[in-house]
This record gives sequence, C-alpha cells and structure tokens, in this order.
Amino acid sequence: MGSPCHFALFDLQPSFRLDLDDLAARYRELARGVHPDRFADASEREQRLALERSASLNEAYQTLRHAPQRARYLLTLSGPELPLEVTVQDPGFLMQQMHWREELEELQDSADLSGVAAFKRRLKVAQDELNESFAGCWDDPARREEAERLMRRMQFLDKLAHEVRQLEERLDD
Repeated sequence: MGSPCHFALFDLQPSFRLDLDDLAARYRELARGVHPDRFADASEREQRLALERSASLNEAYQTLRHAPQRARYLLTLSGPELPLEVTVQDPGFLMQQMHWREELEELQDSADLSGVAAFKRRLKVAQDELNESFAGCWDDPARREEAERLMRRMQFLDKLAHEVRQLEERLDD
C-alpha cells in the first residue's frame, strides 16, 4: 500500500495555488494529533504507527509548502516520476542562469549588501512569475512539457534564492 496523497492528508484538492498560512495551521493541528509523545503509553504497534503518521505528515507538509517541490509533486501525481537531474535544453534560460550567477559573484566580491537586497527582490519577482506560469499549465496534459520546464526553472531559482540568503548572512556578520 502506498502512502496517501499529500493533499489528501490536509483535506485539500491537488492544486498549485495554496494558502500557506492555512496549510501551516492545518499542519500544526494534525501534528498535535499524531505526535509520537501522545502515544508514549500506547502499545509498541500504536507507537510505531504514530511515528509513521507523523513522518508522513512532516514529509507532506515540507513538500507542499515549497513551490518547486509542490510543482514536482503535482507533476508526479499526473504522470511518470520525474528524474531529479536532467540536462536543461533551454538556451535562453541557461544564459539567464549564467548572468544571475555572475551578478551574484560580483555582489559577493564587492560585499554589496544593498545590491544583494535588490537582486533578491528581482529574484522574487522572477519566482512569482514562474509560479503563476506553472499554476496556469500544470494540470493540462497538452502542456506537460512546458510545466516540467517551468518546474525545473523553479528549482534553479529556489536554489539561487538559498545562495542569496546565505550570502546575506555572511555579509551581515
């Protein structure tokens, strides 16, 4: 038996657009009910089941709260498992990636905290645009290839955003 759909655990219909505050509130509510500490005096079987339910709930929450992971998950619900690593056949986006990386290196070399903040804002706009594009096509079988391409772009921008946050922390110290 496979694990239940991440969306079903939260009584949600599969959708890319989620209210993350509602998701977090529902997660906290459900987590209290399955927390292993609540089963400390229960049988070994009940303790194991509580631990498994808690782990499934945590995995579902982590997947659904992050846009690139949610996008990947939605695509796996409606098609074959997607490889984690794939060669991007998107010359325009590859050039944009190189430009962003070079710009981030220059900001790091110059220790320009205000420049990093501006870069971060532009990156957020790009992420929001990708999210909207993905939301409009993920459930259309005729646009699956486009949705996969957008999801891969989302993954790259998410990784870049993480690097920007790390740079901010280093420059803030």
